[in-house]
Amino acid sequence: MTVAIPLILMLLLLVLGMPIAFALGISGSIGLLMNSGWDSFLGIMQTAPYDSVKSFIMTSIPMFILMASLMTVSGIMKELFEAAYKWLGKLPGGLGIATVFAGAMMAAVSGSSQAAAAAMSKAAAPEMKKYKYNTSFTMGVVSMAGTLAVMIPPSIILILYGILTETGVGSLLIAGIVPGILTGLGYIIVIIIWVRLRPEIAPKIEINPTMKEKLIALKDVWPMLVIVIVVIGGIYSGLVTATEAGAMGAFITLLVVLFMGRLNMQKFGVALNDTIKSTTMIMTIIIGAHIFSYFLTLTQSTQRIVGMVEGLDISKYWILLIIVIIYLILGFFMDQIAILILTLPLTFPIVISLGFNPVWFGIIITKTVEIGLVTPPVGMNVFVATGAARVKTAEGFKGVTWFVIMDLLILALLIGVPALTLWLPELMIK
Repeated sequence: MTVAIPLILMLLLLVLGMPIAFALGISGSIGLLMNSGWDSFLGIMQTAPYDSVKSFIMTSIPMFILMASLMTVSGIMKELFEAAYKWLGKLPGGLGIATVFAGAMMAAVSGSSQAAAAAMSKAAAPEMKKYKYNTSFTMGVVSMAGTLAVMIPPSIILILYGILTETGVGSLLIAGIVPGILTGLGYIIVIIIWVRLRPEIAPKIEINPTMKEKLIALKDVWPMLVIVIVVIGGIYSGLVTATEAGAMGAFITLLVVLFMGRLNMQKFGVALNDTIKSTTMIMTIIIGAHIFSYFLTLTQSTQRIVGMVEGLDISKYWILLIIVIIYLILGFFMDQIAILILTLPLTFPIVISLGFNPVWFGIIITKTVEIGLVTPPVGMNVFVATGAARVKTAEGFKGVTWFVIMDLLILALLIGVPALTLWLPELMIK
């Protein structure tokens, strides 16, 4: 009962709508009181809030969030989309393909899926509406393009996974490159097939920009390329850590938007405010999760579950499949950060005890998080994209169906071929 009551209380608080940080903190605190008494509880509470967020790598989170906020308020996404449109607009579903390309570029400098979805919705949705693209198709493409920020570095989800599991964040970020590219290509394949089967959802656009116009349009892509080279190149070459890359990326982004004349004090204030809000939310969740994990450790709940799973007479791949399915189901109902923080103390020891690579497992879990961003009823990216475009949410969920099927196929590929995830991190200069 001393284990069951805090767990039931946490679930009850979540059902009642309490923020995940406070649900974890309150239920974990009650669990500590029930199992260790006041002295131990007060000792943990004196140190846990600071110890859980004091690590050096934690500072990379606000830096990458600031990058995303600066790119969003500067309005650079609109020019990036227009450049992609001039190069790709004549293809079947060309505006959709341009949206995926622009979303991938935004992902490479943001790390925030919601920021990418909102920016893409404001930039791409009006153009797709102008050319009479089907609304569900438009919202599906925009919502899915935003999810690329979950996998393509710098990814806040991968950073959190690294912090929570003490896995190398630099290796995780580099490991996300190939799966991120595969995901983007998968979305483009879906768009091409869908448009060929139903041409009316994406009418052909009669544009014929000259090569000169195409090349001129590329001038709006250079800020993204500079930032990507600084962040990803720095990590891959071993010149900087993930934390240092975050600081460099935020500074370079600030210089770029200032140089382009896209930033004033009001916009800078908005970017800082968004960064502070997002960072505070994440840090508070981490503090609550650490309090709850102390309770799990004290009661040896994690060790018992690991021992029970190791004693099962089934293949380790069946156990992995069960874990992945659980993550997919949780994605229907819960926030992605909350899922990681709630489950990793239980699932990560199991996976490691079975001999799986921690970096590979991080990519697999991140892929399930990516899918959860667009599946009902929570599907945060769909809500953000449709809200920004002022479209019914149902249209967005209707439009993501085929993309989710492609995501599941890519997830299966990543599970079946670990080398797709691990070969780039193995080539990194240590």
